[in-house]
This record gives sequence, structure tokens and C-alpha cells, in this order.
Amino acid sequence: MRSMNRRSVLKAGLAAGVSLAVPFSRAYGANDRVRIGVIGLGVRGGEDAKAFTSVSGAEIAAITDPDNERVGDFLKKYPQATPYADLRRMLEDKSIDAVVVTTCNHWHCLASIWAMQAGKDVYVEKPLSHSQWEGAQVVKAARKYDKIVQLGTQQRSDPMQAEIKKYLHEDKALGQIEFIEVVRYGVRQSIGKRKTPLEIPKEINYDLWLGPAQDLPLFREKFHYDWHWDWNTGSGEMGNWGVHVLDDARNNGLLDKPRMPKRVMAGGGRLGWDDAGETPNVHFVYYDTGSIPVLLGLSNLPAAPGDKKSLNFRGATSGYVIHCEGGYFSGQRGKGAAFDKDGKKIREFKGNSGAGHQQNFVDALRKRDRSILNAEIELGNDSSGWCNLANIAYRAGGDFTREKAESMRKDYQPWNDLLDQMQEHVHNYGVALDSKSVKLSSVLELDEKGEKFVGEGAAEGNKYLKREYRKGYEVPEIG
Repeated sequence: MRSMNRRSVLKAGLAAGVSLAVPFSRAYGANDRVRIGVIGLGVRGGEDAKAFTSVSGAEIAAITDPDNERVGDFLKKYPQATPYADLRRMLEDKSIDAVVVTTCNHWHCLASIWAMQAGKDVYVEKPLSHSQWEGAQVVKAARKYDKIVQLGTQQRSDPMQAEIKKYLHEDKALGQIEFIEVVRYGVRQSIGKRKTPLEIPKEINYDLWLGPAQDLPLFREKFHYDWHWDWNTGSGEMGNWGVHVLDDARNNGLLDKPRMPKRVMAGGGRLGWDDAGETPNVHFVYYDTGSIPVLLGLSNLPAAPGDKKSLNFRGATSGYVIHCEGGYFSGQRGKGAAFDKDGKKIREFKGNSGAGHQQNFVDALRKRDRSILNAEIELGNDSSGWCNLANIAYRAGGDFTREKAESMRKDYQPWNDLLDQMQEHVHNYGVALDSKSVKLSSVLELDEKGEKFVGEGAAEGNKYLKREYRKGYEVPEIG
């Protein structure tokens, strides 16, 4: 393990200022190893680092995190890695070929852009963006600096996906697709609410941890992980698991077309808990694509108080159901099944959950060919964008009324069924959908480019398309 003295020397580099390297891309020989730096050493950082150690021709060469204890713990597993207290110092290291961005959500875009400007290729975890505007800047940067950039939606690398698409779209085994229902029903716990602000642990460089986010008092009980449920740093369950299940639905059900929906309506609330969280733990969405409707139901509450199990829809808890004229397909990570109209299983699909996703990134990096990426950043930005739109609609929402909800599409039974399911679910917690605890947006319409809202509710929705950045950590506009 590296000595504390060496880590202290690297940490002292914080005072040296920022100097990003001139962009470059080196040619790789057959025996050259791809040297990877990991930015963000939490749970997901550990999982990705482990995955990259099994990739042929790659090695973990550098690590960085604002939490010095995490850096020390990581060095026990990766003693060969050079530790950095500041990602900017890592990015100045010309021996690093690519970075894995596994920071908190609010850092994903800025860290990715800085890395590309410093000549690195990027594997960035989902969701790509904390707001629509900054995600677009990452895509522009990937093109401007000619970098290989992959989003961590690993199911895209599961060979099963190609089998599903062939079955549904080429063979048309279940007939015409009528609508898609996406679900994320996963039980979580309240994050608590303190009376006084949380004291930041002394081992954390809090200015660096905040980065682009605003410096606001924290009233949750735990510092790490529960940033997910704070709009300043996270995107809620929609940005956590929602990206995966929506990405699968877009990939297998819609063949990634259209890039963005034409209209969106969303409702929900943070129900059953009195805690410091801001993001909804119950969320329901209607995406109007102009062709195949996509509905989404999400809940972090047990099916009922005292129950340990979550809701499920046709057996899926974190997955999607593609409804067709001749039956339906139900898919989750690493598995799926097709059913006829009577609910009889007629085919099973088994996958590997995308175990080759990191290898796919390194293969594309070596060949300098982004066309072979399974989750190229433009696709990743689109799937993240669908989640951002659901969050924006929720945040821009007003009071829920059933009449207003049904105005999205009058007398459309699948949407009414989802509303009924949500009503029954929250009723178990003593809440009515039409209570002050539940919000509902207007029908928000996107312009032709899918970049801003137009029409009713546009002014409120557009406020959330770009965030305010803290000085020194602004996401740059890429020309």
C-alpha cells in the first residue's frame, strides 16, 4: 500500500491550480495496456473498478475521491494505483488513457468534459446528466475532442438484447407493439431528518465533493449515498434505476426512436416518510412518443405498510413490459419471457446482464471506433434525458386531479389502470392521489429538437433544463 506521506504529497497538489493537458489520443499496440483512472470510489466505483480488472489489456492505474478514507481503502485492493486527492491532478497525468466517472450525479458531466479536454476517453456512470443542457455539452465534447465515451447502462452489452429485438421486430412473433409499461418497484428506507445540519466528516474535502452543486445545509442522517434523494446532487430513483429500465424499453421496444418523446406528464410525491429527502418515492409518468405510448410506474415503498415486498407488474419489479396485439414480453436485467394473450409463457430469454460492457468500451478505445460502442454517449444522453424530463415534469407540477391526469389521453385504459394502481398503493399509506401531498404536471410539450418546452407549462418546465453552477465548477458550453 502507498505510504501516507506519498498521499499527503499528492493531496498538496490541490494548491497548485488547474492545468488541463493538451488533448491527445495515443495509438495502441497489441501488447499495450490501457491505463485507467477511477474518479469516485463509492460502491459503484468499486464495482466498476473490479469489472475493469477483468478486461483484457486494461489496468487500474490511478484513483481519486474527495474522501481520503475511501482513497486509502481502495489502495488496499489496488496498491499499484497512484492515488490523487483531486481529480484535476489525475487528469494532468499523461500516462492515464481513460477515466471511469463514478462520482455523485452532479459531477458526471463536468468530470467527463474535463477528462476529454485533458485527452482522456471516458466511461461515465448513469445517469449522464443532472440536467438536460449539461448532457448535451458532453455529447458535443465527445465529438469536438474525438473521444470514445460510453454510458454505464450495461444491459446494452447483454447479447440477449439482440435476441429480444429480433423476436419482437424482425420476427414480429407477438404482432404489433401497442404500448410499453416500465416499472421500478424497489423498497428503500427513509433517510431521516435532523433538527440541525449534518456535520461534514473531516476526511472529506467538501468543496471538491460539492463541485458544481450549491453549498446548502444537509439534514439527512448519512452523508454518503443519500445524496441521491436531494435535487442539488441527485436525481432520485428516476435517475438511479429509472435510467436502466427506460433504456431497456427504448432499446428493445422502440429501437431508440424517437430520441425524445413529444410530450410528457408526470405525477407523484414523497409519501409515507417525513424525512429530509426531496425526490419522489412514488412517481408515475406518461410519455407520448407520437406512436407507441410509454408509461412508467415507480415506488420505493413496500406494497403496503408492514409488507416487505414491493409492488410488481406482470412479475416485473425493475423492468419493462412490451404489450403487443398477440401477447406481451416481460423483461428484467439478465432475463425475459414472452407470453401469449392468455398469459401462457411461450419463450424464455436468458442473458448475462451486460458483463462485457467494460470490455466493449476498451475494444472501442483501442480501435478508435465509437460505432462499436453499445451505449455510445449520444444514446446515453437520450435515455438520461427521458429521466430528466420525468423529474422536470414532477418538479414543475401542481395539484393532482384525476380529470387533469386523464386529459393526457382521454379514456386510455392502460394509463387509467396505472393511475388506479397508484391510487390503491398510496391509499394503503392513508394518502389520496388528489391530496396536497401528490403533484401532477401539465402536459409538457417539447419543441422539434427536444431541447425545450413550448406551450402550456413551458415557462415552469424550462427553469429546470439547466442548473446554476457554483463558481469555479461551471460546466462549459461546448461550441
